[in-house]
Amino acid sequence: MAYSAISKSSDHFTTHLYSGNDSTNNQTSLGMTPDLVWVKCRNNGTPSHYIVDKVRGNGKYISSNATTAEQTDSNTFDLVSGGFNLAGGNGWTNVSGRNYVAWNWKANGAGSANTEGTAANVTVSANTTAGFSIVQFDATQSRVSVGHGLGAVPDAILIKETEGASGWVTGGFGRDWSGYHSLQSNNAFNNDSNDSSGTGRMFTPDGYAPTSSLFYTNGSAFLSSGTKTCIAYVFKSITGFSKFGTYVGNGNSSDGSFVYTGFKPEFVMVKASSGADSWQMTDQPRDDNRTPDYARLLANATAAEDENQTWAKIEKLSNGFKLRSTDGESNSSGETYVYMAFGQSLVGSNNIPCTAR
Repeated sequence: MAYSAISKSSDHFTTHLYSGNDSTNNQTSLGMTPDLVWVKCRNNGTPSHYIVDKVRGNGKYISSNATTAEQTDSNTFDLVSGGFNLAGGNGWTNVSGRNYVAWNWKANGAGSANTEGTAANVTVSANTTAGFSIVQFDATQSRVSVGHGLGAVPDAILIKETEGASGWVTGGFGRDWSGYHSLQSNNAFNNDSNDSSGTGRMFTPDGYAPTSSLFYTNGSAFLSSGTKTCIAYVFKSITGFSKFGTYVGNGNSSDGSFVYTGFKPEFVMVKASSGADSWQMTDQPRDDNRTPDYARLLANATAAEDENQTWAKIEKLSNGFKLRSTDGESNSSGETYVYMAFGQSLVGSNNIPCTAR
């Protein structure tokens, strides 16, 4: 069992469930102060995903399922000590009779200027302990380098232009950095390595993979036009807390592929690399009141929570997760999947055993 430098994972990541009320609705019992909050309605398929972060500012949201530019909410969605505050009138995050899940990450507040790379107007909010940073920067139609503040080579990066309508791009996850997935779609991995010149690649040509201080982008591959402000969520695997990588499905529902993480996952998201399959999002708090305990949402769609047992069945174990489906969404035989997982090692750096969930 992996030992973790993080003795209490919920100081850095937590999943929070709540109900809407069409009125003041302060959710401040998270046990941590989040700098990134990702909300999705569970029992209604109309609202989009709603993502806010401290660097861009309160009430400024983007959606994982859409190419839409950043919007500013006229209703309160404020990141505060212990969680977030809501007001009535927000149709995506606070409707009476609807249930919600919020995934919450801690960075380092509103961040500060970073001048390590060639990109302009870079602000970085970095939590090096948990391997997570929020980076706002200006991307251009050519290659720029961007400081990420982690002090270690990233394992996964999610980027979205906020000024215009353009798609998300995600790199890493154990795949070739010259290609990418699109978070808002079920498209297969875009293998930009076929572009020998490197001029059309999103992240990098050979020799420009991310470093311990920088990542690289090529705006011509994803910007709507010109020079635009973008937001990046940058992750590094931390022993006993987070893991980003790939696995290969085996098509066996009774003894499916097992993915070792070194901790009990609280949150898992997976995506097939070559298939037109959705981004599956599962977490333990939503699973806890179900038998069998599988519930999913889709990062690339507005669909309500699905308990269809023919889809993604991701069993969370004490040291990883196991696939209990033959479906292409998570465990097709021979298919490569990318994944991200967050949780808690059974033993922290203080050698005090943690409670297995």
